[in-house]
Amino acid sequence: MNASGNGYHVDHVDLHELARRVMMERGLEPDFPPQVLQEVASFTAPARDGDASVRDLRDLPWCSIDNDDSRDLDQLTVTEDLGGGDVRVLVAVADVDAMVRRGSALDDHARTNTTSVYTAGGIFPMLPEKLSTDLTSLNEGEDRLAVIVSYVVHSDGSVSGGQVYRAWVHNKAKLAYNSVAAWLDGSGSMPPALAGAPGVPDQLRVQDGVARRLAERRHEHGALTLETIEAKAVTEDGRVVDLQVEPKNRAHEIIEDFMIAANGVTTQYLAAHGFPTFRRVVRTPERWDRIRHLASEFGEALPADPDAPALQRFLAARRQADPLRFPDLSLAIVKLLGPGEYMVNVPGQQAMGHFGLAVRDYSHSTAPNRRYPDVITQRLLKAAMTGGDVPYALADLEDLAAHCTRQEDAAKKVERQVHKSAAAALLADRIGERFDALVTGATSRGTWVRVLNPPVEGMLVQGAQGADVGDRIHVRLVAVDIERGYIDFARAKG
Repeated sequence: MNASGNGYHVDHVDLHELARRVMMERGLEPDFPPQVLQEVASFTAPARDGDASVRDLRDLPWCSIDNDDSRDLDQLTVTEDLGGGDVRVLVAVADVDAMVRRGSALDDHARTNTTSVYTAGGIFPMLPEKLSTDLTSLNEGEDRLAVIVSYVVHSDGSVSGGQVYRAWVHNKAKLAYNSVAAWLDGSGSMPPALAGAPGVPDQLRVQDGVARRLAERRHEHGALTLETIEAKAVTEDGRVVDLQVEPKNRAHEIIEDFMIAANGVTTQYLAAHGFPTFRRVVRTPERWDRIRHLASEFGEALPADPDAPALQRFLAARRQADPLRFPDLSLAIVKLLGPGEYMVNVPGQQAMGHFGLAVRDYSHSTAPNRRYPDVITQRLLKAAMTGGDVPYALADLEDLAAHCTRQEDAAKKVERQVHKSAAAALLADRIGERFDALVTGATSRGTWVRVLNPPVEGMLVQGAQGADVGDRIHVRLVAVDIERGYIDFARAKG
């Protein structure tokens, strides 16, 4: 494959090796050091705990729902009908801390990267696969220790009765988003794993209904309906041949809504026990004026001050009016909202909250195989459960919050760069072609656009003057650099 629009020529790029190099450039470690591998080699079985306080919930019809190719299973779900429209939801979160001890070589490496990195060149897990896809994964047919987050969802979608405790669980069915969603909406047959798990099909129908209650309640309070396009590179014989988009579906929404509620419960539990909380925050958007301008182009007048419920009403109306173009509007809003960050909150201190989810209490706690902030929260929870001391000094938590924010940002930049390299490879023989595009970023560093088909993002190197986030323009592809992930466009007339 050749790319010569900017004088650059490449026949083939190994995306895996490219991802490794970019990770190192960003301060991430793509490989596990020898001491980590030596530590992992000593593990022969999952964690065990004879503590009488650990409940036995293995008989419940637990199931996992994740991507088709996911093997690091962080959570299971199950519900209990309490009558009167109330349903108790149980979320089982893998007890990663039981094997990844603070101060161990494993912990030090996880603390360095703080997250698994998912690239077009492969996955670079935060924890070795012997743990993340086996010994600390809630695998089908296996007994595992878990931290249970329990709460009651009422008929109006409100949540109460939050509890946190430890238990033994047993995954009855490993399920995948797409096949579960197809079965729920009647466009596909029941997945074999679901058919072979008594009680789980009924469970999923209940969970689907409960998730809708939770979502409706959140949206009433201003949680934003956003639907961005995320494309996955498809390769054949080491070459990128396509970018496939997998839209969010009903099965995604079950997990998303259950985990948002669970993350709120864990935060409230810690605060109630006088513990600091390691929160995930999205600040009130600084570019609200630009969001208002975008809304005005559709005839909607948003308030002068940031107002999540008003923005949500506008987004819901646009999604109904123009579902085909709604992802483009969503992307513009996401860019203008700004990034999330980790912050430490101590009891009695005003919490900042998450603007996009319209919640005040929110921590990452349900994916400890993949994210280090979830391991930190798990350790705080386990100490609070037993009446122990806070396992971290406040200054250490604040340093970790800043570090996790930086490393997550670095990981996202790696993922974007490698994705752009894959996209550049796909577009390498289309120099000079014209495309419809959406402006996704406009700063002093440059202006970026996303081509609508195929869904790729690049820099507007010519004709950027006057372009701002949310504008729809025509562009012409002028150059690609596969190695560096550069895709350059010029504004086209017409």
